[in-house]
This record gives sequence, structure tokens and C-alpha cells, in this order.
Amino acid sequence: MSEGAQIHLHNPQVTVWYDSDCPLCVREIRLMRRLDRRHAINFVSIQGGTGCPISTDELMKRFHAKERGEPIVSGAAAFAAMWRAIPFLRPIGMLARFRPVLWVLERMYCGFLVIRPWLQRRARRIVET
Repeated sequence: MSEGAQIHLHNPQVTVWYDSDCPLCVREIRLMRRLDRRHAINFVSIQGGTGCPISTDELMKRFHAKERGEPIVSGAAAFAAMWRAIPFLRPIGMLARFRPVLWVLERMYCGFLVIRPWLQRRARRIVET
């Protein structure tokens, strides 16, 4: 492993907290792990003891992330923070720094939250079969 990669492993650019009991979330994080070839993201399961200053209940309501040196963000801003750490997705994450773009992404995320329980039930059924 290169010295640069070791730095990322010990000092990730971004920490994200995710629901490891959610099949939908696990699939998404699995994809993000594959795309995160530089190991710039620390993926933390909410169920595994988070070490996060936010309550587990709050973490379960929305996706949360923290970029190094920045406050914890949630929703579309958290996805954008994660995307900025992955070279392939970085352009989308950078676009989200513009308020109108982040506003649209947040509206989409809120719409997703409405259908998330239904999607989770569907994903669980697929996993169980």
C-alpha cells in the first residue's frame, strides 16, 4: 500500500454513518466502497456504536456525513460530501456546493425519504428470497 493510501486510511476525508440493517443502505454503501479506491471515506455502521455526537435516533432519520474540518451535515449535503471524496463522483459533489443545486438535490432526497420505507420493505423481500 502506498504512503498516500495509508494516510487516507488513518485520516479519512469524510466519515459517513449508515444503517447496516437496511438492505437498500447496505447496497448503496457497498457501491460507494467499491468506488472509494483511495479509501478516503470512513463508513460507520450506526448499529456498531457510532462515536458520533448525534443520537442514533437522529442518525436513523437522515443520511449524515462529516468532511474533515467541517460540521456534520445531513441529507443531500451529506451525499455531496461523500461524492466529493470519490473522484468519479466529485463533479456532482462540487456542483452541490451551489445553493440552487443543493436545494434541488435536497428536495429529491426529501421525496426519497417519503418512499424509503416502501423501498426498504421491497429490498428486504428481495434479500429474503
